[in-house]
Amino acid sequence: MEIKKRILNSRKDVFNAYMCEGATFTQNDIPFCLTTATVLPEDIVTWEEAKGIYKKQLRLKNSTFKHNAFICFYIDDYKFDGPRGIWHDSANALKIIRHFAGVITPDFSTYQDFPEPLKIYNTYRMRMFGFWLAKNGIAVINNVRWGTPETYKYCFDGIPKNSIVAIGTVGGSPRKHVDRARFVDGLNELIKVLSPHTIIIYGSANYPCFEALEKQGINIVPFSGQMAKAFERRKKDV
Repeated sequence: MEIKKRILNSRKDVFNAYMCEGATFTQNDIPFCLTTATVLPEDIVTWEEAKGIYKKQLRLKNSTFKHNAFICFYIDDYKFDGPRGIWHDSANALKIIRHFAGVITPDFSTYQDFPEPLKIYNTYRMRMFGFWLAKNGIAVINNVRWGTPETYKYCFDGIPKNSIVAIGTVGGSPRKHVDRARFVDGLNELIKVLSPHTIIIYGSANYPCFEALEKQGINIVPFSGQMAKAFERRKKDV
């Protein structure tokens, strides 16, 4: 706790410690991020799409616009993380986010071959950014990201039990057959630890593991990813 106080009082806050104010932490020092969304999203757009919508509305001089979609970050990290990304330029990120219905917390990567400290740090950032957004009045749904079994001891930390959570399936898992067993094992662990009543799927939900969860009474809510939406638009234009 003394270390956190020193960071908060430091002259140049390179650690985004201001986000910690008012937070409580798990035994692994992962911040708790409450689910503040009270309704399910009507639509989900990526951070890139959200920025495009924001810039277009500003060009139209519509600075008070509201877009009824949640923002997600199921895209390559370099598109939302980095020197001008949401973590290092959080004030600008919040300015954009306020125009949307809510946020699914960032999907900072926790790849299997990442060093363990980096995977823990990115889990920390997911929860801390979500906590900070919720503190600023944004409707928040927690993204859940796990890796191999050693990540189970912290990757579900800071997420309320029996709530709504979100998962992205647009990357390697479970689309790649080689990763599917690992994905299903982690999904089963998620259910055991968090007991969510609803799981939002960004990407394809056409996998037996999700059908099995529906049979258990868990509400599975799929949303098409960017590629699928683009394909659907092309089909309509034909």
